[in-house]
Amino acid sequence: MKSEPRYWLVKSEPSAYSIDDLKKDKKTPWTGIRNYTARNFMRDGMQIGDPVLFYHSSCPVPGVYGIAKVVSKAYADPTQFDSSSSYYDPKATKGKPIWYLVDIGFVEKIHEPITLEALKKDKRLTKMALLQRGNRLSVMSVEESEFKIMCS
Repeated sequence: MKSEPRYWLVKSEPSAYSIDDLKKDKKTPWTGIRNYTARNFMRDGMQIGDPVLFYHSSCPVPGVYGIAKVVSKAYADPTQFDSSSSYYDPKATKGKPIWYLVDIGFVEKIHEPITLEALKKDKRLTKMALLQRGNRLSVMSVEESEFKIMCS
């Protein structure tokens, strides 16, 4: 029996992979995550159907640009085994992978992005993980109330 959905935020630099890329591709493996906390969120927390905010970072106007959803169970990130990949990890083996990913599927692009500036100004979002000083995770959990505020 599936538990209640959890809510997530994934970050990507739009020059590397944008919400428009996801719209075109329909789904993508969320490869290359090399942070243990973010990996644990994908491996242990994300479930098929969970809603995901798609956030553009390191760009002129950072913010939430779309909505996606988790469309696969977690599985070993194949880039960890590929010695030609910038995400190669020589300690990982196919028998004992270190890094995991989920596939993310497109739901919708937001007409007007919810900018980081706007998020910081919303007093209801002061505890949001994204807005905490020093938080640089590329995959993070979002409270249901925070997700609903952004979708309203």
